Amino acid sequence: MTQNSPRELSDEDVQKVMDTIDIPTCPAMLTDAMREAQKDEPDLKRLAEIIANDAGMSAAALKLANSPLYGSSNRLSSVRKAVERLGIRNTLCVVVASALRSSIIGLPPAWIDQFWKRTMLLALTSSLIARRQYGISPDAAYTYALFHDAAIPLMMRRFPEYGALLEKCRREGSMLNDAEEQYFPSTHPIIGSLLVRNWGLPPLLGQAIRFHHEKDAYDVPDRTLPGGALSLIAVTQVAEHLLSEVLDDDIEVGIELYHRALDFLGISGDDQDELRSRITTVIEENGA
Repeated sequence: MTQNSPRELSDEDVQKVMDTIDIPTCPAMLTDAMREAQKDEPDLKRLAEIIANDAGMSAAALKLANSPLYGSSNRLSSVRKAVERLGIRNTLCVVVASALRSSIIGLPPAWIDQFWKRTMLLALTSSLIARRQYGISPDAAYTYALFHDAAIPLMMRRFPEYGALLEKCRREGSMLNDAEEQYFPSTHPIIGSLLVRNWGLPPLLGQAIRFHHEKDAYDVPDRTLPGGALSLIAVTQVAEHLLSEVLDDDIEVGIELYHRALDFLGISGDDQDELRSRITTVIEENGA
């Protein structure tokens, strides 16, 4: 990045963060599912067996497979059939989402439910926008959107005053990352990048998470921040800002980064209006 931007973390930096905050380990079930899904010839039966061993993952797979996204009136009750309908990539998205949801513990259930509902809406919206873009994987956008703020609950659990800071940012319209840098020893992008690294997810996701609040991200060369990572940042910034118009104040993106993301993706004013309409439909379908 530029001279004033955060540098890549050294081993010493990583250790300091690890000593500051508890980063959950990757669930064994997710490791098993990713290992199977990443084989040259994944075994759908084996993947379905892994998912069937977890009630949350099973319910999530069936819910998605029976959703309007797959346009079938034939409702499924078998995890194996759900995996076949979803395909490997979409099934892995379900597994990752379920594992991440299960890792959010030690906080008031109402707060977790609200945080997770908004996270899932953002993941769906980011995937929707990615489908309209050339060369951006909807699956990668979905997974990135799930994880890019996953460290917020970790900071909420670790620092008693973090909830008050969230409310202060919403009340004043200030950016959360700036406030974190002022009050805490680390920020949610740094902690989130370490989380995805610990969970064995693609390094590109970690790079995107690490720099998703950097104001000069769109100006640096590809060797510093790969275009694939920047594409994930842009898609989710657009999704997050548009969602915030409906759901709450924008304390994550801001108008400047929103317009940079629009320019990067080539999204016009008419495209924005259409996206707003599609996002409203997604919100209504998911009961938000």
